[in-house]
Amino acid sequence: MLRLLASTAAAATLAAPLAAQEYPAGSITLVIPYGPGGASDLAGRALAESAGKYLDEPIAVVNRPGAGGMNGARSVAEAEPDGYTLLLARVGMALTPAVNPQASVGWDAYTFLGALEATPMILAVQGDASYDNVEELMTAVAENRGTMTYAASGATAIDGFTVQALLSDNDLDPLTAATLIPYKGGGALATALLGGHVDFLAIAAGSLMPHIESGDMKPLMVFAPDRMDELPEVPTASELGYDTAGQITGWSALYGPEGLPDGVQSTWDEVLGEVATDETWLEQAERRGSISTVGEVDMTQYAQSQYELFRDLAVEFGYIEE
Repeated sequence: MLRLLASTAAAATLAAPLAAQEYPAGSITLVIPYGPGGASDLAGRALAESAGKYLDEPIAVVNRPGAGGMNGARSVAEAEPDGYTLLLARVGMALTPAVNPQASVGWDAYTFLGALEATPMILAVQGDASYDNVEELMTAVAENRGTMTYAASGATAIDGFTVQALLSDNDLDPLTAATLIPYKGGGALATALLGGHVDFLAIAAGSLMPHIESGDMKPLMVFAPDRMDELPEVPTASELGYDTAGQITGWSALYGPEGLPDGVQSTWDEVLGEVATDETWLEQAERRGSISTVGEVDMTQYAQSQYELFRDLAVEFGYIEE
């Protein structure tokens, strides 16, 4: 009996590293922390399709929305760190804990597997508006203090910070120079501008591109590391010298629970290396109006810098005390 127990224990000891080497040995769940049909959902499904080519097991996409993305994020942060539950992370995973000290998940409660894409935000006005560039719009805002309006999903949401950062860069009060009108969802935000209910906005490109292409909206600037291929004549915030606004953009990344084994991380290093040049991934990113950043960003450093950026802005704008 003792001999049997000893041999069983020895077999288990040998099997443990073998199992780690064989990752993945089953289906992987990719959690999307927002609802179906949005930018994060599209990015997650595109990743599942492309990365699935280079794994021997399927990637199942599960939407777990709620609490501004924190429900899904928390479910992954608290999952077993075995590589079978991963997160399609968005900018909210850095922004929410930066502006809300009581957030249920810290910005660093993960293993950072890699960056996926930058998702540009576009500063836009109605197609027949008299403003042809950012300077003209900001001049109008300065001359009509507090009366011009913009749409955003919230003051401390990414699309609120886009405008507030731009106002601050123009030496205007980010909270009072223009008036925020809140709407829920990219479709409602776009409709508000189309209907003339607000004067401008700066939200995700995916929600605006159809209206820009139809001529119903006019793009003035993009919040992105590079110009968009679809809008080659539209400058970035950085190009125009807006230091703070130039640091703001949407993004997607791949996270796992803290403490993922080295073997899991190595596997995903290899898989993302393949995804970086995968035609399906690149074509779908372009279709979404995104810029692939796979393999181009140190995600741990970038996530920290994004957290610090939004925390500094939250303090500067008076949302939280230092």
